[in-house]
Order: sequence, then structure tokens, then C-alpha cells
Amino acid sequence: MFLVLLATMMLPSQVTMIPMFIMFKEAGWVDTFLPLIVPAFFGGGAFNIFLIRQFIRGIPRDLDESAFVDGANRLQIFIRIILPLSMPPLIAVSIFTFMGVWNDFQGPLIYLNSNEKYTLALGLSMFKGLYNVEWNMLMAATILVMLPALIVFFAVQKYFIEGISISSAVKG
Repeated sequence: MFLVLLATMMLPSQVTMIPMFIMFKEAGWVDTFLPLIVPAFFGGGAFNIFLIRQFIRGIPRDLDESAFVDGANRLQIFIRIILPLSMPPLIAVSIFTFMGVWNDFQGPLIYLNSNEKYTLALGLSMFKGLYNVEWNMLMAATILVMLPALIVFFAVQKYFIEGISISSAVKG
């Protein structure tokens, strides 16, 4: 099953674009925010699952066994030991997901039809006309759209760097 998950990382998004659109259209989700929110909420892609799995595999098994000997069940071991130790990669994955969703242009372009529901990335494209571009307005709006992403990154920069470095450095 893990190999199938890894194989999905090799598929470009253009290959799954039409089947996903048909699936969301049949579900009645076109022109809603659901196709943009639900896939990101449930895993966000194979890379995120792969990163967290590899980190959790690197946690020493002795921690689980000692908690089990002390009387903890599997749920308690997960909540009290594994989850707190996994915070850095979880925060890194959260940042990856936020940045990907915040900067997504193609998803909203495909699934949203009404101008009232356009995301900020689609709104930026409205500054480009057929024959001219309002460069001053476009650059000012781009700075405003970029600010929340910068603020989030600088607020959690320590956890982000820690999550990336720990996930590749922990050995079991």
C-alpha cells in the first residue's frame, strides 16, 4: 500500500485533473470551496504522508515498549508519546499545505465559476486586461496577498526548520 502511495507522487497533477473534476462535478462540489478544502484537509498529498511516516519510523521503538510496559494502550502511546514528538514535522507539513493552498491558482480556476468566490490568486489575474496590464495595482495587490504567507512563515520558522532537519536526522 505504501508503494502505491509513493507511485502517486510520480503522477503529475495534469493526469488526474479531468478525473478529479468529473468526480467533484458528480458530487455537486463545482463552484464551491469544497474541492479546494477537502483534499488538503485529508492528507494533502503523498509527500506529506511520506514525510510524517518516515519521521515516525525514526522514533525509537523503546519509547513505545516502555510505555506499554507501564500500562499504556496503543491510543495512549500515540497521543502521549508519538504525537508530541511528531510536532516539528506536523508543523512543517502544515506550512507546506498552507503555502500550497494559499498560492494555488489552477485549482480555483478549474472549480470556481462565479467571480464572487474567486480566491486572491485568481483576483490578482483580474488586473491583467486583454490589451494592457495595470502594473502598479498588480504589484501593490501582490504585496498584500503575499503578506499573510510571510507572517505565517516567520511566525513558525523555528518549527519549520526544526521539522525539516529532524525528519532527515533522526535515526532509530
